[in-house]
Amino acid sequence: MHLSSIKLTGFKNYNFQTLDFSSRLNCFTGLNGMGKTNLLDAVHFLCLCKSHTGLPDKHLVQHGESFFRLEGIFQTDSERIKIAAKFTPAQRKEIERDGVVFTRLMDYIGQFPVVMVAPDDVALVQDGSDERRRFMDNTLSQVSTDYLQNLLIFNQLLKQRNALLKKFAEEKRFDPVLLEAIDRQMPAPASVLFQYRSRLVTDFYPLFLAYYRDISGGHETVDIRYECGWGDRDLLESLFLCRDKDRILQRTTTGPHRDDLTLLMDGMPLKRFASQGQLKSFLLALRLAQYELLRQQKGFAPILLLDDIFDKLDVQRVRQLIGLLIGRNFGQIFITDTQRNRVEEIVAAFTGDYKIFDVEEGRVNV
Repeated sequence: MHLSSIKLTGFKNYNFQTLDFSSRLNCFTGLNGMGKTNLLDAVHFLCLCKSHTGLPDKHLVQHGESFFRLEGIFQTDSERIKIAAKFTPAQRKEIERDGVVFTRLMDYIGQFPVVMVAPDDVALVQDGSDERRRFMDNTLSQVSTDYLQNLLIFNQLLKQRNALLKKFAEEKRFDPVLLEAIDRQMPAPASVLFQYRSRLVTDFYPLFLAYYRDISGGHETVDIRYECGWGDRDLLESLFLCRDKDRILQRTTTGPHRDDLTLLMDGMPLKRFASQGQLKSFLLALRLAQYELLRQQKGFAPILLLDDIFDKLDVQRVRQLIGLLIGRNFGQIFITDTQRNRVEEIVAAFTGDYKIFDVEEGRVNV
């Protein structure tokens, strides 16, 4: 599966742009702020119906425009598929496949799997547990509609419970029957999320170790551990035991929305003890392992988006990473870099088909 072409209208800093892609390697070069990352984000949006940055859709509309539209042609072994994503502020975004609108976006997610590696991945380590849960959700939602459906159900129940806790505080009253009515619905979807997430880490871990060793040369020992957000107790029991604390804080303090991944290097927290190069290697290994897991689960190669990945890597790690990208059987790859000579070094060693695009102020030249 690959994306053979894309058309952007009113998306970020692109008024109108049409591009035809190589089925293997596509490189975008140019100064920072010219729109290289926006092109990768357009591909990401076509695949997952959302920006990699987490920006609301209304902030993706080009300044001065009233809507954006993305159109892509995906090619599989057996068919050519036209996907269109349309968004107008104050309206529901639409995703079409060959002219037919999806009534539920979750029925679309996972048809065209994608993994993006970007500088803001550092949030996986430096920020709170939300980012690491988002990493798990991003992976599992592309693999299983069952997971995505249970995630949406749990999140809706969590929203209702938190709203009820705030209402109790504002009205200075408490109704345990109303709260328990929500609590009793939460363990079923929470159990599904736990099963998928714990199995994900089990399947993911050996892939991650192999990639980290290939990128770093195996100089450090790394580890990932899944931490359940409600401990060893039954969730219903945990909700009951935390009820007084939840009433004070006016939010739910136990459940899968508190799950986390503990990231370690040589037995110590990665966040505090890793160098910039080690940190970047760790994050690259996370994303490439995510890619490999998706390929195994889906049965075909996802699209790989690599945004400014060589920054803050020493020469040796850059060479190891380039060798890894060229030597492994990755599918379609998109790379951005500010240094044209480094891109030319990559394609010089690449035996497959490739294209290089120069990006300047929202315009692209081949």
